[in-house]
Amino acid sequence: DYNEIGIIFSDMEYIGAYFIKLVAFFSFCLFLGVLVKRSAFALGFLIVWQIIEWLFYGLMKWKIFKDTDIADTIAQFFPLNAMANLIKEPLSRLGAIQSAANQLGENFTKDYAVSPLNIAIVLVWTTLFIYWSYAILKKRDL
Repeated sequence: DYNEIGIIFSDMEYIGAYFIKLVAFFSFCLFLGVLVKRSAFALGFLIVWQIIEWLFYGLMKWKIFKDTDIADTIAQFFPLNAMANLIKEPLSRLGAIQSAANQLGENFTKDYAVSPLNIAIVLVWTTLFIYWSYAILKKRDL
């Protein structure tokens, strides 16, 4: 029965995590826009930042910390990676997708819980980005 109050309000932490993710991403974009002063260059720098995070993670995974999970532990603290860790692939949670995958012989073993550690990491990054944006604006003579 889908009218029970417990079913209707289940997994509500996703809405909060999604809100925190958006605020963090937009504060990061604000920081880049204030830092670079041009919106197109800020978007380009955002793409470059993502590539740098991937390259640094790859370097740690295959050269520095071989055959360990230390690279994954460190990478969860990268800004864009921390934002992506808040909500992991929400569409694969749907019953229709899981039943279709079960018919094809696939099994989903993902942990869809919203971790308080991930929320704390993203909130720290959000605070830093807003503070750095404010500090840059205060330092500049507008």
